[in-house]
Amino acid sequence: MQLTYLGHACFLATIGGSRVLFDPFIRPNPLAKDVDVDALEADYILLSHGHGDHIADAEEIAKRTGAKILAIAEIAGYFGAKGLEVIGTNLGGRVALPFGTVHCVAAAHSSSFPDGSYAGVAMGFVIKTAEGQTFYFAGDTALTYDIKLIKERHTVDFALLPIGDNYTMGLTDALVAAEWVGTTEIIGMHYDTFPVIAIDHAAAQAEAKAAGKNLRLLAIGETVAL
Repeated sequence: MQLTYLGHACFLATIGGSRVLFDPFIRPNPLAKDVDVDALEADYILLSHGHGDHIADAEEIAKRTGAKILAIAEIAGYFGAKGLEVIGTNLGGRVALPFGTVHCVAAAHSSSFPDGSYAGVAMGFVIKTAEGQTFYFAGDTALTYDIKLIKERHTVDFALLPIGDNYTMGLTDALVAAEWVGTTEIIGMHYDTFPVIAIDHAAAQAEAKAAGKNLRLLAIGETVAL
């Protein structure tokens, strides 16, 4: 599979013939100003929760591409009412799709739409691809013992974890989360977008290395093969 970082917590995964977009927040993100939203293609859009910095571009991209939005029931209902194709889920649910299975897991975080209305609860995703890899997209979460359950149910090859602190867990807790899910491979997200979540890249990578973990901090627009 290939993974492209589009800033903040937004990634585009190409898995087999499917393009899977996570938490699109691109146009309002000045750090992602060079990303051409109009050129992005997606077959599925996975939304971890309802905050604006995770759903900002979902409606536009779904309307243009015909992508199906997978999200917790309340968010699916919100976008379904706009005439978009949706897949409603909830915590613990497992959905089979052409690129693999999506297991919806707990995330400890608030969730509301930009107008303040209720958007269900936050969640993360464990993706088991048809190509044989398994990865964890944590969404926005604190360090919580629920994360330990993932290792009991899955063999995780790599994890996409928030590391910016303040609104989510910071790197120190993310390193514990990686240990709990059983992986040494971390791709950082939810950092640098706002001053309050800016990190020292060199210090972060040194801390990760000291903990026996490989932390990747991708440049916006960078694509890696995994």
